Amino acid sequence: MDIPIKDKLGQPGTRQPARPNGHAHIVGWGADLDHANRPAYPMERRPPRLEAPPPGSLDQQAQDPRVFHSIERTGLTPVFGTTCPPRGISGLLRRRAFRYSESDLRHWLMLLFADRVDMVEGIASDLARGHLPNLYREMGGPAELRHNPRGAAKKALVLAAAAGLCYWAWKRSSSRHR
Repeated sequence: MDIPIKDKLGQPGTRQPARPNGHAHIVGWGADLDHANRPAYPMERRPPRLEAPPPGSLDQQAQDPRVFHSIERTGLTPVFGTTCPPRGISGLLRRRAFRYSESDLRHWLMLLFADRVDMVEGIASDLARGHLPNLYREMGGPAELRHNPRGAAKKALVLAAAAGLCYWAWKRSSSRHR
């Protein structure tokens, strides 16, 4: 069998006989010809893993606690996560955010703000139980120091400057009141 070839300009050229192993120099060429040459073949499954479930096979999960979902979706998916139920001010913010469409910037900004409020609520909860949180470690300080020492030094300088400025302003205002 002859294979038509083309020159650099795409014009038809001379025909050369086809060689079955003409691409054997390419690593992995023909890996799909023999299953023994396929890297993932021993791990493949028949039938494939990602089959659609039979219709009606999943029962609806109970909705306790409250689960928010997009207003674009009419109902809940059959299975959903409930590890972080909405609570406190952050829960109210999330409830308010899900009144808006996912295409609305207010939806996402309110969810981001609710995450920050939830973090503050968590710290307040820790303090109420008598547990003093290690903010440096919990916010990734050791990892920052190990993997980004210049960034950690910059943050430490900014924090020291801010603390010094606050101290200076406090001392100045206290000396004026005497």
